[in-house]
Amino acid sequence: MTAQDKHLEFAPPPADGMGRSLVAALFVHGLLLVALTAGIQWQKDDPLSAEAELWSAVPMAAAPPLAAVEPPPPPEPTPQPKPEPAPKPVVVKPPPPEDNREAEIALAKRRKQLDDEKKLQEAKEAEKRKQLERQKEEDKKAELKKAQEKKDKLKAEEEKRKLDAKLEAKRDDERKEKERKEAKQLQAQKEAQQAAKQAAEDAKKLDTIRSENMRRIAGMAGATGSENATGTALRASGPSDSYGGRIRARIKPNITFTEDIASNTPAEVEVRCAPDGTIVGRKLVKSSGSTAWDNAVLKAIDKTEVLPRDTDGRVHSPLIISFRPRD
Repeated sequence: MTAQDKHLEFAPPPADGMGRSLVAALFVHGLLLVALTAGIQWQKDDPLSAEAELWSAVPMAAAPPLAAVEPPPPPEPTPQPKPEPAPKPVVVKPPPPEDNREAEIALAKRRKQLDDEKKLQEAKEAEKRKQLERQKEEDKKAELKKAQEKKDKLKAEEEKRKLDAKLEAKRDDERKEKERKEAKQLQAQKEAQQAAKQAAEDAKKLDTIRSENMRRIAGMAGATGSENATGTALRASGPSDSYGGRIRARIKPNITFTEDIASNTPAEVEVRCAPDGTIVGRKLVKSSGSTAWDNAVLKAIDKTEVLPRDTDGRVHSPLIISFRPRD
């Protein structure tokens, strides 16, 4: 920035009314000029014109015409002087050439030196330009490489984020599955405990029933009658020998079971019936160890609905019936 520019930069801004002042001054001068012109024309008087006629009492003779005056003869031309002949140019012989071979040699050497220096400078500048071009190319490659590395890094981070999200989702699913299995296992344990408790209670009841049956059978064996007594009343207190087989033969076709289990432990079920044989209740008193087999037996009893009568026409209740998977 020059000194004048600095001065203009810090000078006060021009007045906004400069143009209006100039127009007002021109307008006032114009009015003054018009007033002066009008004043000069107003003071000027109009010229007076007068006419007169002359009358003569005595007629006068006309004057003789004037003699014609001849013009003087033109002056004779002045003779021009003859130009003098131009002097012959004097031929000046050039001086003999000086012997300046050494100066020419020195000049040639100087020219060659200057030319070599110029070529060297041009070569240096060309090399400098090449270096600048190479540097620009290297900088451009570095920028492209940096941009590609940044892009690859962002892509890797995105892929890692997606992979982490998938792993987190997988871990969450595995955790939920584990919790579900643990809950299922805990429920199974509770059910097993309840089943074991129920089985213990049922076994205790079964033992009581068996004890009562044994006492009843013992009472039947120890009972006496007349020689002609047939003992039908004593026999009528318990089921016939074939009644249990008939009951199983009625229920077994209704069992639906397709699993293969290694154990052949029977499932014992207590069945209660109405006098007409209608099943009014069933209860698992001893598990076979396979929940699927136990459920299949209970469903088959529900499907049977009615049990056959014994040989004496009665339906015994309650009954303890056992079913083996491979009977």
